[in-house]
This record gives sequence, structure tokens and C-alpha cells, in this order.
Amino acid sequence: MPGSNEQIADLAKALGHPARIRIVRLLMATPGCIGGDIVNAVGLAQSTVSEHLRILKAAGIISGEISGPKVCYALTPDALAPLAAFIAALTPPTGTGCCLPVAEERS
Repeated sequence: MPGSNEQIADLAKALGHPARIRIVRLLMATPGCIGGDIVNAVGLAQSTVSEHLRILKAAGIISGEISGPKVCYALTPDALAPLAAFIAALTPPTGTGCCLPVAEERS
């Protein structure tokens, strides 16, 4: 399975806030957003959005390119592939028998 446990946990943690999910969805729909546009779309204070962008950038989920006095943000292709592969692998087993232990009652 691709991705280390730490890498998958870091990606999940970076996505673990509704505002960061909104930012990722916005960047999916509007590649190359300028920071100010993100602030307006998310509806939070500029400093709060900057912190969320910093977290997403540190996790490698987005990149930011300076364009004059502005920063243009975009999703990093394939950055979430390890997390997506992990989630896809969480399907229930097929076939006969499940080996989940049954709790025994103690008398």
C-alpha cells in the first residue's frame, strides 16, 4: 500500500478542518486562485485563511506561487494519492466468514 502511516496521518490531519476542505473544494473548482479570492470565498478572516493555507501547503496538498504582490494557490497533483488509496482499501472483506472476535461474557 503506498504511503507510510505517518504520511497518511499527516494528510488526514491537514484535511481535518471544514475550512480546509472548503479551500480544497474551491481549488478543485477554480485552479489558480489568488489568496484574496480564497478569503472572500471561505468567509473567514484573512489571518485565519492564511493559517489554513499554511497547513495545507506544509502537508503538500497545495502549492503557492508568488505572482507580483499576490500568491496564486493550486492543488498539488497526486498529493492526496496515498490517503485516497488508504481510504479505498477500507472496503469490507468479501467471501465467507468474518474473523471479528466476539466478546465473551464473564460470570
